[in-house]
Amino acid sequence: MSDALSLETVGLTKRFGAFTALDAVSIKVRAGSLHALLGENGAGKSTLVKCVMGYYHADDGDVLIGDRGQEIGSPRAAAALGLGMVYQHFTLVPNMSVAENLLLASGKVPAVVDWKAERAKMTRFMDSMPFRVPLDRPISALAIGEKQKVEILKQLYLDRRLLILDEPTSVLTPDEADEVLGFLRGLVDQGRLTIVMISHKLREIYAYAEEVSVLRQGKLVGAGRTADLAAPELTRMMVGVETLAQPAARAPKPAGDVVLDASGLVAADDRGRRALDGASLAVRAGEILGLAGVSGNGQRELVEILAGQRDPEAGAVKVHGERYAADRAAARKHKVVCLPEEPLKNASVPTMSVAENLALRRFDLAPMARGPWLSDGAIRRAAEKLIGEYRIRTRSPATPIAELSGGNVQRTVLARDLSEEIDLLVVANPCFGLDVKATAEIRAALVAQRNKGAAILLVSEDLDEILELSDRVAVIASGKIAYEAPIAAADRQEIGKRMVAH
Repeated sequence: MSDALSLETVGLTKRFGAFTALDAVSIKVRAGSLHALLGENGAGKSTLVKCVMGYYHADDGDVLIGDRGQEIGSPRAAAALGLGMVYQHFTLVPNMSVAENLLLASGKVPAVVDWKAERAKMTRFMDSMPFRVPLDRPISALAIGEKQKVEILKQLYLDRRLLILDEPTSVLTPDEADEVLGFLRGLVDQGRLTIVMISHKLREIYAYAEEVSVLRQGKLVGAGRTADLAAPELTRMMVGVETLAQPAARAPKPAGDVVLDASGLVAADDRGRRALDGASLAVRAGEILGLAGVSGNGQRELVEILAGQRDPEAGAVKVHGERYAADRAAARKHKVVCLPEEPLKNASVPTMSVAENLALRRFDLAPMARGPWLSDGAIRRAAEKLIGEYRIRTRSPATPIAELSGGNVQRTVLARDLSEEIDLLVVANPCFGLDVKATAEIRAALVAQRNKGAAILLVSEDLDEILELSDRVAVIASGKIAYEAPIAAADRQEIGKRMVAH
């Protein structure tokens, strides 16, 4: 690996029509340092780094790489300078293997590939990594945490000298995150790599970042050494003087009747391997059951079954004591809402507008529908109300949802679904990619739904989130429920052991 590169932006400005996403932002990242870039969703972080990477063209200002001004006209030009980026949304080709994705990322694919030589090179590289993924496995068969690791491995394989990470640990367990960030920080300390990390996890920022820059509403509002900035000060920089939403206290009442009863579920993953092996769980009205587990232990398949996206090979799902078909009619009848992970891919239509996505559950009901006709006015008014309530950062309700930041896509989906009357809510990694303020708001909304009497299955790879929100905790490992306890009796160390047991 070559020497690390420095990065500096001078007065960087980017406008989208009348909207100023970046307003004369100047930051300096030392070569061989790990620099955190903080701010709310929509504060301009992703716009800034996409300007650096040549994905966007700034309207004003300069980008200096290694103390030299550079005209970076495309991601390919950025790569030629030694820059790489791990985006919040995956850039992998699902139907290709890990090895094929590594080769494709190089941008130099010969007409005839010498796979023996390429695989030998890739194997040597993987053997030098503390975390690895099988080269022959298709991306589509990987769990979300494994995909994140491949994105990081891909950039290291390409020998980047400056690496931008956009929420790199959102789908990793705490131990996995420490493993990945610890290894990357080691490369930084050796002077082999410079890292700019966008993150909302203050624990990781204080553990691994030396310096920090904070954006708010497109402007630089603070910067300095991490050790000199207390967490309340960083939070104030990010959100201003507003008070963060606090989760409502869990109403002190016993849980009600069983709403969700999933018994003996057996299912294969996309490669035909057994992902669920007789998993059974029940969730009662007025409680949150937090399901913890290392990525790839059957969580995704369980959520897909409950969402009607995957058929089980055996077992049964009942809601309110009736067999649940997991189709639109059954979901409406039983007031079931399912929020899978990767909301842009699994819970929205990227080419449709924010307003249209907000209307997806009710577009055929009054007042949005009048007989066979849709009411554009009613759809827009409903969207404007939810955009305001959930603080969705969008240029307008007509903006395609794919143009929003990752956190604002999540806000949009949550706004649509949490505004419904809910008896059963199945939610996977609800705060993926969300900033500190949005995370607090969403967690408060989940507890509020629980207090109204909803049964909530919270599937999360953030153990702190599960311990904060849940009434009961369960662990899934190797497709089975390996541990279950009321929150008062839950043992964090025991949960960790069960998560990694095989």
